[in-house]
Amino acid sequence: MGKTFRSYDMNQRLLLPPDLREWLRPDHLALYISDVVESLDLSGILKVYEEGDGRGRPPYHPALMVKLLIYGYCTGKMSSRKLEQATHDDVPFRVLSGNQQPDHDSIAGFRKRHLPELGRLFVQVLQLCERAGLVKLGHVAIDGTKIKANASKYQTLSYARLKHEEQELAAEVERLLGEAQRIDEAEDELYGPGKRGDELPEELRDPETRLARIRSLIAELEAEAKAAAEQKRAEKEKPAAQRSRNWRRKWEVSAQGEILPLAKSKRNLTDPDSRLMKDGATKTFHQAYNIQVGVDAQAQIIVATKVVQTGADQEQLIPVLQEVEKNLGRMPERVSADAGYYSQAALTHEAVRAVDLHVPPNQRQPVDWEETLPEDATIQERMWHKLRSKAGREVFSQRKVIVEPVFAQVKHIRGFRQFLLRGLQQVEAEWLLVCMTHNLLKLFRATKQLQIA
Repeated sequence: MGKTFRSYDMNQRLLLPPDLREWLRPDHLALYISDVVESLDLSGILKVYEEGDGRGRPPYHPALMVKLLIYGYCTGKMSSRKLEQATHDDVPFRVLSGNQQPDHDSIAGFRKRHLPELGRLFVQVLQLCERAGLVKLGHVAIDGTKIKANASKYQTLSYARLKHEEQELAAEVERLLGEAQRIDEAEDELYGPGKRGDELPEELRDPETRLARIRSLIAELEAEAKAAAEQKRAEKEKPAAQRSRNWRRKWEVSAQGEILPLAKSKRNLTDPDSRLMKDGATKTFHQAYNIQVGVDAQAQIIVATKVVQTGADQEQLIPVLQEVEKNLGRMPERVSADAGYYSQAALTHEAVRAVDLHVPPNQRQPVDWEETLPEDATIQERMWHKLRSKAGREVFSQRKVIVEPVFAQVKHIRGFRQFLLRGLQQVEAEWLLVCMTHNLLKLFRATKQLQIA
């Protein structure tokens, strides 16, 4: 007698509608994300549809689209085309979409339309982490990393090059317009005055668009130079003790006395908000944004983040800590950051008077050291004294193991090394979405461990 097998027939139709959730094991990440999204306040997204006129085909449900995006960012499928394909090929995505397949244009359009609201979900998830005991604010470590913009560094031009290209393109546009006028007149003579001739030639469209972008960037650089010069004049009027020392000259004065940007000031044609930055790990330059995060020591939850357009970290300590307070209503007890964040202005700022800061000075450590600080010790000496103590060494030694694994998880494990969107506001919202999904993954794993225990 032959072996008896279980029934198998790919042509067998389902007689009853299946429960899609049964396609996944009960502790699957996709089901967890579905439950979390159902608990979030999506009113900011829903309100957009309520304000519409109701015409057109019914849109996909916002909860469906939010679940797809969040699960996609959690699992490294972030592009709209990959998400569309996953709703056909991957069981978790089919479950989350209710077996519907939104096309990539619908997914991309939803993300673009609701990106600010999607970014605001970061705080809601952060508060869920706090309620679950994953955020204590006993020790927050701050660090930064460079993430590539959706732009090529080879499209970055200096102010001098922009001015040169403006002149060349203006001449080219003028030549093409003259050529278009000559053709129009010849066609009128050949075909009669009733012939339409107001369309620009195809080759004019790109030069004209590029010229408009270049003139916009030139105006932006010139406005920044004038604002920087005005700010410097206002700074000189302050008492010497209150003046900022972190000045880098961003302008020059022409022979006619006009304030102009430095010739080497740069802007990118593709994403003007991005900047050419040096990556500390590879020592190479990329068109990028500088990403700042504050990470809580309890469970490596991101409690604050900012996207900045400067490669230096020195002025970012206070803004990141203010974001912590804004998100969670209080400051951390202790904070650690590397020497790139050190400045006397930051360490003496009114907002962090009650915070135990561990930030090594960016000047050399004094050689002759005494165990007892003199009463007239400088801020730098007091910080070195704290960091050389047993307690100070223990706190600062934790900095790397708190914050740096977060960047490794986001960039190397989840594969987020370049923004999909362009422009500072959209990049900020996309990064909040990345941080929110990082925290959600931490919350999911902590929940699973509790269930196992």
